Amino acid sequence: MAKGLIIVESPAKASTISKFLQHQYIIKASMGHVRDLPQKEMGVDVNNHFKAKYVVDPKKKKVIDELKKAAESADTIYFASDHDREGEAIAWHLATVLKKEIQGKPIYRITFNEITKSAIVQSLENPGQIDQNKVDSQQARRILDRIVGYTVSPVLWKILTKDLSAGRVQSVALRLICEREEEIEKFVPTEYWSIDGVFHKGKLPSFKTTLEKWDGKKAEIIDEKKALEMVAALKKGSPILKSIDKSSRKVEPGPSFITSTIQQEASKVLGFPAKKTMKLAQELYEGVEVKGDRVGLISYMRTDSLRISEEAITACRNLISERYGKDQVAAKPRHFANKNNAQDAHEAIRPTDPFRTPEQLATSLSKDQLKLYTLIWQRFVATQMKAMTVATTKVSVELGKALFVATGSHITDEGFKKVYPHVSISEGESIHADYREGDQLEIDNFIPLQHFTKPPARYTEAALIKELESKGIGRPSTYVAILSTIQDRQYVILIAKQFQPTDLGKKVNGFLVQQFDKLFNVKFTAEMENELDDIEYGKQKWEDVLNDYYQVLTDLMGKVNIKETKSNMKEDTDIPCSVCGTGHMQIKWGRKGQFLSCSNFPTCKHLENFTRGADGKIIITPKETLDEACPNCGSPLAIKQGRFGKFIACTNYPKCKYTRPITLEVTCPECGQGKLTEKKSKKGRKFYSCSRYPECKFITNYLPVAVKCPECGNPYMEEHTSKKEGTFKKCPKCGKEVF
Repeated sequence: MAKGLIIVESPAKASTISKFLQHQYIIKASMGHVRDLPQKEMGVDVNNHFKAKYVVDPKKKKVIDELKKAAESADTIYFASDHDREGEAIAWHLATVLKKEIQGKPIYRITFNEITKSAIVQSLENPGQIDQNKVDSQQARRILDRIVGYTVSPVLWKILTKDLSAGRVQSVALRLICEREEEIEKFVPTEYWSIDGVFHKGKLPSFKTTLEKWDGKKAEIIDEKKALEMVAALKKGSPILKSIDKSSRKVEPGPSFITSTIQQEASKVLGFPAKKTMKLAQELYEGVEVKGDRVGLISYMRTDSLRISEEAITACRNLISERYGKDQVAAKPRHFANKNNAQDAHEAIRPTDPFRTPEQLATSLSKDQLKLYTLIWQRFVATQMKAMTVATTKVSVELGKALFVATGSHITDEGFKKVYPHVSISEGESIHADYREGDQLEIDNFIPLQHFTKPPARYTEAALIKELESKGIGRPSTYVAILSTIQDRQYVILIAKQFQPTDLGKKVNGFLVQQFDKLFNVKFTAEMENELDDIEYGKQKWEDVLNDYYQVLTDLMGKVNIKETKSNMKEDTDIPCSVCGTGHMQIKWGRKGQFLSCSNFPTCKHLENFTRGADGKIIITPKETLDEACPNCGSPLAIKQGRFGKFIACTNYPKCKYTRPITLEVTCPECGQGKLTEKKSKKGRKFYSCSRYPECKFITNYLPVAVKCPECGNPYMEEHTSKKEGTFKKCPKCGKEVF
């Protein structure tokens, strides 16, 4: 008997849904996208309405064959990929790939905000169709990114070095980091001082205040001399407690998480990188085993909407009433307003069932899954609890021309803080309740303190995501990819959890800002994000948006002078070339970073590696000269670093091009003639092969050591490492291990 076929994205999601539907449907996973633009060509015909050339992922052949087989036997097809632009595009691509197998059959698109039985059943009872506007929006974004990459990146290769890339959004993120670094580098600290005054009355405890006004104006103390003069004057006066102001305020809970805020809060509270947070959230959304049942624990995690369903709010309020008491429930249901550009396709991130508490799930989740679920659960439950109450006391002390102020706060009713403890208030100074206005005070001490203004802080992952979101750059599904890309390209590095641009990143950014400022700036990129949204809402045609963008790009490309720009990107030094004697060394870029090259290149091909001292001065890395002469010209031989590792070469290069590999004292076990030598793969991984390659193709991934095997007498052993045993030697012939 034929069944309906439901196609989701992941096996975990398929497994969860299958249990809910009690195997009444065939459920298959597409494993994400099944086709995309080709890897080795642009794949976009810019002269033919930006027609895209999509190709099937060869790694997905087996998956597609299974989907085709399932589609042939099914009576109805349901595309159930994620409810966003990417998910819509996946459904569209699947419909195209399976066109023959699904022809003439009912075809539906189903979506759900959470993977629960009720949500799945409801989606099947109310199926829809693939939203072509969403598909067009995703296509426009994908094609835009491809055009930028394939147009601008080759220019970077010609000017700096190969394997660089420029991205429509990633380049703006890099720009923000570089501009922040420029602010820090240009920052000049300014000295200023403050004065704390400590007072008391009788046996009452002292309290500390800070000088706020002098002679009726804001106190501004520029140096130590001025501070000491003021302290001397203050000591002559008699302080009076001029006022005591007591107040109470309500602190409301924040809304449930959206994609950006969960990444920020998980970073702050749990120390999780954004990528890890989203991976864990995906697992919680798709479902985990809980007491024999597979359950989706949270709603969809890629969202910018603060909306919560009325059913979820009611469940939350019932939980609070049962668990914490009726008096802890907010007086009326609390709702949060969305920002104007929020898509509102989903709810905010919340537990699918608030009665499924973190304590109940402790044995079902991994340590990190539990931490993230707890954070999401706490934040959601807090939204429907009563506000926290904070009492504040502010006192002012008058002393001659000076007015000192102190503020103290304390929580009188925890409210939502009972469930969401990750909020804090600045307690300030504790002021005893027996102090009264008009009290004559005694002086304990005056404390002059030196300060310096500080530069702006570097971006953390959380801070950068917050900045991108506030400026309208990127969307919930793209933040992790943006951060990953600029790190993978080695444009930025994380030091003490803060982004710093590398020299390469600064160079790339400098070029992009100089030549393509109109494209790679915050305002233009944010406007483009809004236009992509407009395509989804049917307000714009995707081809028009692409055409306008491409016109700007081609106009800017036409103004780039490769030769002139490349010349400007070189950095001259006053270091003379030690080979030709007439040129000087210039800083250039290669795949492994900066190096020194003779200005007479290509006539003189002399190169040098270098580092920089603390003062930025260039230090040429010394060569390891060997006590051995070149067999060709008699010049000394030296160890040099190449793309695939170290090797021996003549110091008279380029006149003499003698080279040979550095060999280990181990004879090749395969040919018995060559020596084993260390090499590196293109990805930087070490391996060991015969010096007679390609005649002998022996290879091993383990370091050969000239130690005879005590068991079988094999002339060498290999070095291995394990977490349990550490480093040990193992014979490749008989397997004998020596620790």
